[in-house]
Amino acid sequence: MNPGVLHYLLIALLPVAAASGWYAGRRGGALQTGHRVRRLTNTYFRGLNYLLNEQPDKAIELFMQLAEADKDTVETQFSLGHLFRRRGEVDRAIRLHQGLIARGGLSEEQRKYAMLELGEDYMRAGLLDRAETLFTDLVQADVSVPQALRHLISIYQAERDWEKAISHARSFEDATGEPMGVLIAQFQCELAEQARLQGDPPTARARIADAYAADPHSTRAGILEGQIELAAGNDTAAIRALERVPRQDIDYLPEVLKPLLDAYQRGHDTARARAFLAEMIERYPGFAPVLALSRIVRAEEGVDAARRLVSLQVRQRPSVRGQAALIDLSLELPADAPATLANLKQISDQLLARAPAYRCNHCGFGARAHHWQCPSCKNWGTVKPQYNLLDA
Repeated sequence: MNPGVLHYLLIALLPVAAASGWYAGRRGGALQTGHRVRRLTNTYFRGLNYLLNEQPDKAIELFMQLAEADKDTVETQFSLGHLFRRRGEVDRAIRLHQGLIARGGLSEEQRKYAMLELGEDYMRAGLLDRAETLFTDLVQADVSVPQALRHLISIYQAERDWEKAISHARSFEDATGEPMGVLIAQFQCELAEQARLQGDPPTARARIADAYAADPHSTRAGILEGQIELAAGNDTAAIRALERVPRQDIDYLPEVLKPLLDAYQRGHDTARARAFLAEMIERYPGFAPVLALSRIVRAEEGVDAARRLVSLQVRQRPSVRGQAALIDLSLELPADAPATLANLKQISDQLLARAPAYRCNHCGFGARAHHWQCPSCKNWGTVKPQYNLLDA
Protein backbone atom coordinates (compact mmCIF):
# COMPACT_ATOMS: atom_id res chain seq x y z
CA MET A 1 0.00 0.00 0.00
CA ASN A 2 1.25 3.50 -0.79
CA PRO A 3 2.93 4.91 2.37
CA GLY A 4 1.31 8.32 1.78
CA VAL A 5 -2.15 6.77 1.73
CA LEU A 6 -1.38 4.71 4.84
CA HIS A 7 -0.16 7.84 6.65
CA TYR A 8 -3.34 9.69 5.71
CA LEU A 9 -5.56 6.83 6.88
CA LEU A 10 -3.89 6.55 10.25
CA ILE A 11 -4.28 10.28 10.83
CA ALA A 12 -7.88 10.28 9.62
CA LEU A 13 -9.14 7.15 11.32
CA LEU A 14 -7.54 7.33 14.76
CA PRO A 15 -9.53 10.45 15.75
CA VAL A 16 -12.65 8.79 14.33
CA ALA A 17 -12.07 5.77 16.54
CA ALA A 18 -11.71 7.94 19.63
CA ALA A 19 -14.71 10.07 18.71
CA SER A 20 -16.88 7.03 18.01
CA GLY A 21 -16.02 5.53 21.33
CA TRP A 22 -16.87 8.76 23.10
CA TYR A 23 -20.07 9.10 21.10
CA ALA A 24 -21.15 5.58 21.90
CA GLY A 25 -20.48 6.24 25.57
CA ARG A 26 -23.03 9.03 25.60
CA ARG A 27 -25.84 7.00 24.05
CA GLY A 28 -26.47 4.10 26.43
CA GLY A 29 -26.38 2.88 29.99
CA ALA A 30 -23.20 1.97 31.80
CA LEU A 31 -23.09 -1.76 30.97
CA GLN A 32 -24.39 -1.33 27.42
CA THR A 33 -22.05 1.62 26.91
CA GLY A 34 -19.02 -0.27 28.07
CA HIS A 35 -19.78 -3.12 25.72
CA ARG A 36 -20.43 -0.71 22.83
CA VAL A 37 -17.25 1.27 23.40
CA ARG A 38 -15.19 -1.92 23.54
CA ARG A 39 -16.80 -3.22 20.34
CA LEU A 40 -16.26 0.01 18.43
CA THR A 41 -12.73 0.48 19.68
CA ASN A 42 -11.75 -3.12 19.01
CA THR A 43 -13.19 -2.95 15.49
CA TYR A 44 -11.34 0.25 14.68
CA PHE A 45 -8.04 -0.99 15.98
CA ARG A 46 -8.42 -4.29 14.15
CA GLY A 47 -8.95 -2.22 11.01
CA LEU A 48 -5.92 -0.08 11.74
CA ASN A 49 -3.89 -3.22 12.32
CA TYR A 50 -4.90 -4.46 8.86
CA LEU A 51 -3.76 -1.14 7.41
CA LEU A 52 -0.41 -1.39 9.16
CA ASN A 53 0.01 -4.88 7.75
CA GLU A 54 -0.85 -3.61 4.26
CA GLN A 55 -4.19 -5.43 4.09
CA PRO A 56 -6.42 -2.50 3.09
CA ASP A 57 -9.22 -4.69 1.71
CA LYS A 58 -9.76 -6.35 5.10
CA ALA A 59 -9.58 -2.94 6.80
CA ILE A 60 -12.21 -1.51 4.48
CA GLU A 61 -14.46 -4.50 5.12
CA LEU A 62 -14.31 -3.93 8.88
CA PHE A 63 -14.97 -0.21 8.59
CA MET A 64 -17.92 -0.90 6.29
CA GLN A 65 -19.37 -3.38 8.78
CA LEU A 66 -19.00 -0.80 11.51
CA ALA A 67 -20.65 1.87 9.37
CA GLU A 68 -23.56 -0.49 8.63
CA ALA A 69 -23.93 -1.39 12.31
CA ASP A 70 -24.15 2.26 13.36
CA LYS A 71 -25.62 4.54 10.72
CA ASP A 72 -24.99 7.57 12.91
CA THR A 73 -21.21 7.39 12.44
CA VAL A 74 -21.21 9.85 9.54
CA GLU A 75 -17.52 10.57 10.04
CA THR A 76 -16.81 6.90 9.39
CA GLN A 77 -18.70 7.12 6.12
CA PHE A 78 -16.71 10.19 5.10
CA SER A 79 -13.43 8.45 5.94
CA LEU A 80 -14.44 5.44 3.88
CA GLY A 81 -15.45 7.59 0.92
CA HIS A 82 -12.15 9.42 1.04
CA LEU A 83 -10.32 6.09 1.24
CA PHE A 84 -12.19 4.71 -1.76
CA ARG A 85 -11.36 7.77 -3.85
CA ARG A 86 -7.69 7.73 -2.93
CA ARG A 87 -7.50 4.03 -3.85
CA GLY A 88 -9.06 4.77 -7.24
CA GLU A 89 -12.35 3.06 -6.35
CA VAL A 90 -14.32 6.08 -7.47
CA ASP A 91 -17.56 4.16 -8.15
CA ARG A 92 -17.70 3.00 -4.54
CA ALA A 93 -16.98 6.52 -3.29
CA ILE A 94 -19.77 7.91 -5.49
CA ARG A 95 -22.30 5.35 -4.24
CA LEU A 96 -21.35 5.99 -0.62
CA HIS A 97 -21.62 9.77 -0.89
CA GLN A 98 -24.85 9.58 -2.89
CA GLY A 99 -26.29 7.40 -0.13
CA LEU A 100 -25.24 9.89 2.52
CA ILE A 101 -26.89 12.79 0.67
CA ALA A 102 -30.10 10.80 0.14
CA ARG A 103 -30.49 9.83 3.79
CA GLY A 104 -32.15 12.06 6.35
CA GLY A 105 -30.80 13.35 9.62
CA LEU A 106 -27.65 15.03 8.31
CA SER A 107 -26.83 18.48 9.61
CA GLU A 108 -26.50 21.28 7.07
CA GLU A 109 -22.70 21.19 7.39
CA GLN A 110 -22.59 17.41 6.94
CA ARG A 111 -24.82 17.60 3.86
CA LYS A 112 -22.66 20.36 2.38
CA TYR A 113 -19.51 18.32 3.02
CA ALA A 114 -21.08 15.20 1.46
CA MET A 115 -21.94 17.19 -1.68
CA LEU A 116 -18.37 18.52 -1.87
CA GLU A 117 -17.01 14.99 -1.55
CA LEU A 118 -19.39 13.69 -4.22
CA GLY A 119 -18.31 16.53 -6.53
CA GLU A 120 -14.68 15.53 -6.03
CA ASP A 121 -15.64 11.92 -6.83
CA TYR A 122 -17.19 13.09 -10.09
CA MET A 123 -14.08 15.11 -10.94
CA ARG A 124 -11.84 12.11 -10.29
CA ALA A 125 -14.10 10.01 -12.52
CA GLY A 126 -13.93 12.63 -15.31
CA LEU A 127 -17.64 13.45 -14.98
CA LEU A 128 -17.04 17.18 -15.12
CA ASP A 129 -20.60 18.06 -16.12
CA ARG A 130 -22.02 16.34 -13.03
CA ALA A 131 -19.39 17.93 -10.80
CA GLU A 132 -20.13 21.34 -12.29
CA THR A 133 -23.86 20.95 -11.63
CA LEU A 134 -23.26 19.87 -8.04
CA PHE A 135 -20.80 22.64 -7.21
CA THR A 136 -22.99 25.24 -8.93
CA ASP A 137 -25.95 24.17 -6.81
CA LEU A 138 -23.80 24.52 -3.71
CA VAL A 139 -22.63 28.00 -4.66
CA GLN A 140 -26.15 29.16 -5.51
CA ALA A 141 -27.41 27.89 -2.16
CA ASP A 142 -24.46 29.26 -0.18
CA VAL A 143 -21.86 31.55 -1.75
CA SER A 144 -19.64 31.00 1.29
CA VAL A 145 -18.50 27.59 0.02
CA PRO A 146 -15.03 28.47 -1.27
CA GLN A 147 -14.14 24.83 -1.95
CA ALA A 148 -16.97 24.60 -4.47
CA LEU A 149 -15.87 27.81 -6.14
CA ARG A 150 -12.28 26.58 -6.32
CA HIS A 151 -13.40 23.30 -7.89
CA LEU A 152 -15.54 25.19 -10.42
CA ILE A 153 -12.52 27.30 -11.40
CA SER A 154 -10.56 24.08 -12.00
CA ILE A 155 -13.39 22.63 -14.09
CA TYR A 156 -13.68 25.75 -16.26
CA GLN A 157 -9.92 25.79 -16.77
CA ALA A 158 -10.06 22.17 -17.93
CA GLU A 159 -12.93 23.05 -20.27
CA ARG A 160 -11.17 26.26 -21.38
CA ASP A 161 -14.27 28.26 -20.52
CA TRP A 162 -12.31 31.35 -19.58
CA GLU A 163 -15.30 33.66 -19.09
CA LYS A 164 -16.79 31.41 -16.40
CA ALA A 165 -13.35 30.85 -14.88
CA ILE A 166 -12.95 34.64 -14.53
CA SER A 167 -16.43 35.05 -13.05
CA HIS A 168 -15.91 32.34 -10.43
CA ALA A 169 -12.40 33.53 -9.59
CA ARG A 170 -13.88 36.93 -8.77
CA SER A 171 -16.58 35.28 -6.66
CA PHE A 172 -13.90 33.29 -4.85
CA GLU A 173 -11.95 36.49 -4.15
CA ASP A 174 -15.10 38.16 -2.79
CA ALA A 175 -15.93 35.15 -0.61
CA THR A 176 -12.46 34.56 0.83
CA GLY A 177 -10.52 37.80 0.44
CA GLU A 178 -7.76 35.83 -1.26
CA PRO A 179 -6.34 37.87 -4.19
CA MET A 180 -7.02 36.21 -7.54
CA GLY A 181 -5.70 38.93 -9.84
CA VAL A 182 -2.70 36.96 -11.11
CA LEU A 183 -4.91 34.01 -12.09
CA ILE A 184 -7.60 36.23 -13.61
CA ALA A 185 -4.93 37.98 -15.70
CA GLN A 186 -3.88 34.59 -17.11
CA PHE A 187 -7.48 33.86 -18.08
CA GLN A 188 -7.80 37.28 -19.74
CA CYS A 189 -4.59 36.59 -21.65
CA GLU A 190 -6.06 33.28 -22.87
CA LEU A 191 -8.99 35.24 -24.30
CA ALA A 192 -6.60 37.81 -25.77
CA GLU A 193 -4.61 35.03 -27.43
CA GLN A 194 -7.79 33.57 -28.90
CA ALA A 195 -8.76 36.96 -30.32
CA ARG A 196 -5.25 37.50 -31.72
CA LEU A 197 -5.26 34.15 -33.51
CA GLN A 198 -8.73 34.92 -34.89
CA GLY A 199 -7.46 38.17 -36.40
CA ASP A 200 -9.35 40.45 -33.99
CA PRO A 201 -6.76 42.93 -32.61
CA PRO A 202 -9.32 45.32 -30.99
CA THR A 203 -10.77 42.53 -28.84
CA ALA A 204 -7.28 41.27 -28.07
CA ARG A 205 -6.21 44.74 -26.93
CA ALA A 206 -9.32 45.04 -24.75
CA ARG A 207 -8.55 41.71 -23.10
CA ILE A 208 -4.95 42.74 -22.50
CA ALA A 209 -6.22 45.91 -20.80
CA ASP A 210 -8.41 43.70 -18.58
CA ALA A 211 -5.39 41.54 -17.78
CA TYR A 212 -3.39 44.60 -16.72
CA ALA A 213 -6.33 45.74 -14.60
CA ALA A 214 -6.30 42.39 -12.80
CA ASP A 215 -2.49 42.18 -12.53
CA PRO A 216 -0.53 45.35 -13.38
CA HIS A 217 2.70 43.29 -13.43
CA SER A 218 1.50 40.65 -15.89
CA THR A 219 4.49 39.70 -18.06
CA ARG A 220 2.28 37.60 -20.32
CA ALA A 221 0.08 40.60 -21.08
CA GLY A 222 3.20 42.58 -22.03
CA ILE A 223 4.45 39.86 -24.38
CA LEU A 224 1.03 39.58 -26.02
CA GLU A 225 0.74 43.33 -26.38
CA GLY A 226 4.16 43.44 -28.01
CA GLN A 227 3.23 40.68 -30.45
CA ILE A 228 0.01 42.44 -31.45
CA GLU A 229 1.72 45.80 -31.98
CA LEU A 230 4.56 44.23 -33.96
CA ALA A 231 2.06 42.50 -36.23
CA ALA A 232 0.30 45.82 -36.74
CA GLY A 233 3.58 47.57 -37.58
CA ASN A 234 3.48 49.74 -34.45
CA ASP A 235 7.13 49.36 -33.47
CA THR A 236 7.09 52.22 -30.95
CA ALA A 237 4.15 50.71 -29.03
CA ALA A 238 5.70 47.24 -29.30
CA ILE A 239 9.02 48.44 -27.90
CA ARG A 240 7.27 50.13 -25.00
CA ALA A 241 5.34 46.93 -24.17
CA LEU A 242 8.29 44.54 -24.60
CA GLU A 243 10.72 46.68 -22.60
CA ARG A 244 8.26 46.57 -19.71
CA VAL A 245 8.38 42.75 -19.55
CA PRO A 246 11.94 42.19 -18.22
CA ARG A 247 11.60 45.22 -15.98
CA GLN A 248 8.74 43.37 -14.31
CA ASP A 249 10.39 39.94 -14.42
CA ILE A 250 14.01 39.80 -15.57
CA ASP A 251 13.78 36.05 -16.26
CA TYR A 252 11.67 36.78 -19.34
CA LEU A 253 14.38 38.83 -21.09
CA PRO A 254 15.26 35.98 -23.53
CA GLU A 255 11.60 35.87 -24.64
CA VAL A 256 11.55 39.50 -25.78
CA LEU A 257 15.17 40.27 -26.70
CA LYS A 258 15.11 39.29 -30.39
CA PRO A 259 11.83 41.05 -31.31
CA LEU A 260 13.04 44.11 -29.40
CA LEU A 261 16.37 44.20 -31.24
CA ASP A 262 14.56 43.83 -34.58
CA ALA A 263 12.23 46.72 -33.70
CA TYR A 264 15.17 48.94 -32.63
CA GLN A 265 16.92 48.15 -35.90
CA ARG A 266 13.88 48.96 -38.04
CA GLY A 267 13.57 52.29 -36.28
CA HIS A 268 17.33 52.98 -36.43
CA ASP A 269 17.16 53.71 -32.70
CA THR A 270 20.51 52.36 -31.55
CA ALA A 271 20.71 54.91 -28.72
CA ARG A 272 17.62 53.46 -27.07
CA ALA A 273 18.83 49.93 -27.78
CA ARG A 274 22.20 50.61 -26.12
CA ALA A 275 20.57 52.19 -23.08
CA PHE A 276 18.16 49.28 -22.64
CA LEU A 277 20.88 46.64 -23.08
CA ALA A 278 23.17 48.42 -20.61
CA GLU A 279 20.32 48.35 -18.09
CA MET A 280 19.73 44.66 -18.71
CA ILE A 281 23.43 43.83 -18.34
CA GLU A 282 23.26 45.26 -14.83
CA ARG A 283 20.24 43.13 -13.93
CA TYR A 284 20.43 39.93 -16.01
CA PRO A 285 23.03 37.30 -14.99
CA GLY A 286 23.27 35.68 -18.44
CA PHE A 287 25.40 36.77 -21.37
CA ALA A 288 22.70 37.44 -23.99
CA PRO A 289 22.44 41.22 -23.50
CA VAL A 290 26.24 41.54 -23.59
CA LEU A 291 26.39 39.77 -26.94
CA ALA A 292 23.59 41.95 -28.31
CA LEU A 293 25.34 45.13 -27.17
CA SER A 294 28.69 43.93 -28.53
CA ARG A 295 27.18 43.61 -32.00
CA ILE A 296 25.95 47.21 -31.86
CA VAL A 297 29.33 48.41 -30.52
CA ARG A 298 31.16 46.51 -33.26
CA ALA A 299 29.03 48.14 -35.95
CA GLU A 300 29.44 51.65 -34.53
CA GLU A 301 32.89 51.65 -32.90
CA GLY A 302 34.77 48.74 -34.41
CA VAL A 303 36.01 45.28 -33.53
CA ASP A 304 38.48 46.39 -30.86
CA ALA A 305 35.82 48.25 -28.85
CA ALA A 306 33.52 45.21 -29.05
CA ARG A 307 36.35 42.89 -27.95
CA ARG A 308 37.12 45.10 -24.95
CA LEU A 309 33.46 45.07 -23.91
CA VAL A 310 33.18 41.28 -24.18
CA SER A 311 36.53 40.72 -22.47
CA LEU A 312 35.50 42.89 -19.49
CA GLN A 313 32.09 41.28 -19.13
CA VAL A 314 33.23 37.68 -19.57
CA ARG A 315 35.71 38.12 -16.72
CA GLN A 316 32.89 39.37 -14.49
CA ARG A 317 30.43 36.64 -15.57
CA PRO A 318 32.35 33.63 -16.91
CA SER A 319 30.43 32.10 -19.81
CA VAL A 320 31.12 29.59 -22.57
CA ARG A 321 29.12 31.75 -24.98
CA GLY A 322 31.16 34.76 -23.88
CA GLN A 323 34.37 32.85 -24.47
CA ALA A 324 33.27 31.92 -27.96
CA ALA A 325 32.40 35.54 -28.76
CA LEU A 326 35.74 36.75 -27.42
CA ILE A 327 37.61 34.21 -29.56
CA ASP A 328 35.69 35.27 -32.67
CA LEU A 329 36.47 38.94 -32.10
CA SER A 330 40.11 38.22 -31.26
CA LEU A 331 40.61 36.27 -34.47
CA GLU A 332 39.98 39.53 -36.28
CA LEU A 333 42.75 41.17 -34.21
CA PRO A 334 45.69 38.72 -34.34
CA ALA A 335 48.05 41.26 -32.75
CA ASP A 336 46.11 40.95 -29.48
CA ALA A 337 46.44 37.15 -29.33
CA PRO A 338 48.72 36.92 -26.20
CA ALA A 339 46.47 39.15 -24.10
CA THR A 340 43.38 37.31 -25.33
CA LEU A 341 44.86 33.93 -24.48
CA ALA A 342 45.63 35.13 -20.96
CA ASN A 343 42.04 36.32 -20.61
CA LEU A 344 40.71 33.02 -21.88
CA LYS A 345 42.88 31.10 -19.41
CA GLN A 346 41.55 33.22 -16.55
CA ILE A 347 37.95 32.71 -17.70
CA SER A 348 38.45 28.95 -18.08
CA ASP A 349 39.82 28.75 -14.54
CA GLN A 350 36.77 30.60 -13.24
CA LEU A 351 34.38 28.32 -15.11
CA LEU A 352 36.12 25.24 -13.77
CA ALA A 353 36.09 26.62 -10.24
CA ARG A 354 32.34 27.25 -10.43
CA ALA A 355 31.41 23.89 -11.93
CA PRO A 356 30.28 21.28 -9.35
CA ALA A 357 32.49 18.22 -9.26
CA TYR A 358 29.65 16.10 -7.83
CA ARG A 359 25.88 16.10 -8.28
CA CYS A 360 23.04 14.27 -6.57
CA ASN A 361 21.21 12.02 -9.03
CA HIS A 362 18.03 12.35 -6.96
CA CYS A 363 17.57 16.10 -6.33
CA GLY A 364 20.28 17.71 -8.50
CA PHE A 365 22.27 19.22 -5.61
CA GLY A 366 25.75 20.25 -6.78
CA ALA A 367 28.82 19.99 -4.57
CA ARG A 368 32.55 20.55 -4.81
CA ALA A 369 33.30 17.66 -2.43
CA HIS A 370 31.85 14.17 -2.21
CA HIS A 371 29.14 13.35 0.33
CA TRP A 372 27.83 9.85 0.90
CA GLN A 373 24.59 11.39 2.19
CA CYS A 374 23.21 14.25 0.07
CA PRO A 375 23.12 17.45 2.19
CA SER A 376 19.93 18.50 0.40
CA CYS A 377 17.59 15.50 0.03
CA LYS A 378 19.36 13.30 2.64
CA ASN A 379 19.43 10.25 0.34
CA TRP A 380 22.42 7.96 0.61
CA GLY A 381 24.75 7.03 -2.23
CA THR A 382 23.17 9.41 -4.76
CA VAL A 383 25.97 12.05 -4.90
CA LYS A 384 28.29 11.00 -7.70
CA PRO A 385 31.16 12.50 -9.73
CA GLN A 386 29.77 14.89 -12.32
CA TYR A 387 30.52 14.75 -16.01
CA ASN A 388 29.80 17.94 -17.92
CA LEU A 389 30.88 19.82 -21.03
CA LEU A 390 33.78 21.42 -19.18
CA ASP A 391 35.34 17.97 -18.73
CA ALA A 392 34.88 16.91 -22.37
